[in-house]
Amino acid sequence: MSQYFGRVNRQQNGPFGGFLGGWFSPPGPPPTGGGPGSSPQTSPPTASPPGFIPPRPPETQQIGTFAVDPGAIRGCLFRFTYVWLTNQQQFWFYPIFVGRTSVAGFRWTGFSWVYFGIDTGLIDAFQCY
Repeated sequence: MSQYFGRVNRQQNGPFGGFLGGWFSPPGPPPTGGGPGSSPQTSPPTASPPGFIPPRPPETQQIGTFAVDPGAIRGCLFRFTYVWLTNQQQFWFYPIFVGRTSVAGFRWTGFSWVYFGIDTGLIDAFQCY
């Protein structure tokens, strides 16, 4: 079963402003659990993502000033998620943390998972499985 989410109105500035265009790299390994509300998993998935690339939803193929609602992507936590960015990049992602304007998790490189974080304003659409 998949779940698709498109775009909603974009906020003017994310938490990173113009810093690296909204991209960020964590300074170290993912945070460990332990506190209230902490994530139960901080290691990458042990399996590869699905072996297919889903088609891009047609309603998100036009250019506009939109961004993904962080609350919507929360439903994809700890699930394989295919992501389309506003800069045309696309990839499999395994989110483990959703903040007010950012999401972090593991990005599939084609052969392994790497820890990755991004401003939700750069996500055009996503679909989780």
